[in-house]
Amino acid sequence: MRALRLVALVETVSFALLLGCSVLKRTTSFNAVPVMGPVHGVLFLVLVALVLHQRDRLAWSVRKTALALTVGSPFAHFFVRSTP
Repeated sequence: MRALRLVALVETVSFALLLGCSVLKRTTSFNAVPVMGPVHGVLFLVLVALVLHQRDRLAWSVRKTALALTVGSPFAHFFVRSTP
């Protein structure tokens, strides 16, 4: 569970950074999207794998698992933190 919470937090932060980079790309000459996009993508895939791995241990229903995978960014951290 600790790994899931950590990855959820880092993934949420990476999503916020990706959004910021997207804004900067369109408003300035700074373009970090080619770096942050793949970083965020890998973190999201790790989050999906951990959610699917922890699903049985946490006794999540199919609905709750689908919700966890759907909310993904930017609410993954808050969703996982609320799980006992």
